[in-house]
Amino acid sequence: MRLANPTLGDCLDFAISQLLERGHRAAVVLNSDSPTLPASLLVETAEVLARPGDQAVFGPAYDGGYYLLGLKAPHPRLFQDIAWSTEHVTHQTLKRAAELHLPVHILPKWYDVDDIGGLKMLLAELFEGQSIAPELCPAPARHTRALIQSLVETSDLKDRLALNASRGAAE
Repeated sequence: MRLANPTLGDCLDFAISQLLERGHRAAVVLNSDSPTLPASLLVETAEVLARPGDQAVFGPAYDGGYYLLGLKAPHPRLFQDIAWSTEHVTHQTLKRAAELHLPVHILPKWYDVDDIGGLKMLLAELFEGQSIAPELCPAPARHTRALIQSLVETSDLKDRLALNASRGAAE
């Protein structure tokens, strides 16, 4: 059944259900805006989902959403009545998992690049060697680094970042 106006939850549920229907023993949905996400978190996800029994894996993001969700079985209710694109997404989804008595493994928090704050974390990681989680080894994201370097050199990105920094300091 196709919905006229699917929510993000409908899309996540559909993607996971399709993978599981094709015979995969687990399915993982992953965001596309965490280019330095450590590979160790993906390995941890695979190891948890390889264990016996129904299980979910959540990778919470600093902004209240999540960067990763892994499931071993479809759970459509997990995605219903969630305030998508808000800081409440992870909390609400974990609450729903508890209602379903679904065991949950929670990965360390990571960031995604949704706003200037996330972009600044990425820039600090790529160009200044800073890590938001020193115990984790961020992915090198060579192509992202090269693209940003090119944008800094050929556009007004550097000026725009400086402008946003001065606005943030004034507020």
